Amino acid sequence: MPSKPRRTQTDVAKVFWSGRSQAIRLPQQYRFSCREVSIHREGDKLVLEPSSEPTDALGWPLSFWELFGQLDDDFEVGDRHQPHERKNPLK
Repeated sequence: MPSKPRRTQTDVAKVFWSGRSQAIRLPQQYRFSCREVSIHREGDKLVLEPSSEPTDALGWPLSFWELFGQLDDDFEVGDRHQPHERKNPLK
């Protein structure tokens, strides 16, 4: 007889309202280090996944350039060859 899949420990998160939006207060061990997550359903489950913003070779988010459109060839973005002050400069 096939065995049942083992369930991992289940924690509880509080559901509340923030203005007109429903929100979930995540326990510390489940918190994200990003500003946005993608969300979808898998049956009855609600799945949250970190959103990863694609960047260009210099570390600029591609959506940044889409917002500003084509720039002049002499536009200077500064010295981007030094390391970022933060692990993720978008946070």
